[in-house]
Amino acid sequence: MISAGDTAWMLVATALVMFMTPGLGLFYGGMVRTKNVLGTIMQSFMCLGIVSILWVIFGYSISFGPDLGGFIGSLDWAGLVGVGDMPGPYSDKIPHLLFCAFQLMFAIITPALITGAFAERMKFSAFVLFTVLWASFVYFPLCHWVWGGGWLQKMGALDFAGGTVIHLNAGVAALVAALMMGKRKGYPQEPMYPHNLTMTMLGAAILWFGWFGFNAGSAAAANGTATYAFFATQIATGSAALSWIICEKIIRKKPTTLGFASGAVAGLVAITPASGFVTPVPAMIIGLIAGAICYFAVLSKKKFGYDDSLDVVGVHGVGGLWGAIATGLFASIGGTGLFYGNAHQLFVQLIASGTAIIFSLVMTTVILLVVKMITGLRVEEEEEVQGLDQSLHGETGYYIR
Repeated sequence: MISAGDTAWMLVATALVMFMTPGLGLFYGGMVRTKNVLGTIMQSFMCLGIVSILWVIFGYSISFGPDLGGFIGSLDWAGLVGVGDMPGPYSDKIPHLLFCAFQLMFAIITPALITGAFAERMKFSAFVLFTVLWASFVYFPLCHWVWGGGWLQKMGALDFAGGTVIHLNAGVAALVAALMMGKRKGYPQEPMYPHNLTMTMLGAAILWFGWFGFNAGSAAAANGTATYAFFATQIATGSAALSWIICEKIIRKKPTTLGFASGAVAGLVAITPASGFVTPVPAMIIGLIAGAICYFAVLSKKKFGYDDSLDVVGVHGVGGLWGAIATGLFASIGGTGLFYGNAHQLFVQLIASGTAIIFSLVMTTVILLVVKMITGLRVEEEEEVQGLDQSLHGETGYYIR
């Protein structure tokens, strides 16, 4: 029987996760220069349209459809045939279509995360084609492997809400994109400061708020597991933000609002795979470690010489990897990790993480090479200097009157 309470909660959770993508647009938009604010925000909004269409046509079916050999879902649900208001195979308490809608919001935000790595320099046509190909050939298959009955799920990999499928996956893709796109003109010699940290802080607040639906909604019910995930999300996020600020104060002598926002997102990322599997104290430990390691990962990009414009690799890639490993250490609800007597779970988490890294790295490289041949990747130098808002979209984010 459909549960009215579970259905009501999942409708709200789905809306919360959808709200995260515009929040991400504001978060990223405030960190770029004035001349690129609209183009950056638009990339997040475009994902809401592109991925929604792909999801209906075939994305949901190959992500969550009947398993074919552990590697892909069948096309039985293409066009959402048979996906309606009755319970489905993933929950007997909510309509199948509602589960589909909830998972759609995850699929939307994942390619949007990658856009922060190539902000201020990718062609709009290249971005659109990349999003279509990457969602189809990277996100959907990996989603099936971990959540849709695929081989990693059968192996016992734990990923409550997307540390591996979403954040580690997007972080690796971001690294490949940053390397293949090359540095922004003038980087790192010219200062490229965030133009509107107020906008970034608003975006961070929306992300934090929406993330309660992201993690607690992944229980697919209004129950105790959702409660644990909800509380773990808050504790880890606050802990990571403070940890980042402490590191920043020690290293650079000044705590910053951008540091707090970045630390909060690092905590949100790290707790995502573990949120429904851990109790509050481990959640706090996960957050404290996440804030520190992601801070130093962001600092290290200058040492390694790549231009990840908005720190997707350091926050989502490193944070997602730590979260996946931490799940294998601290899980005690619905599964047990190393510290609770199950060393094998840590091994499985490492296999799943390694698989996601290799798969995303190889496939993203191939996809970007294909996009480069078809449309080219980067705007012309004159367009980059002018700014993408004017050169690609004919708009200006701010008018001086």
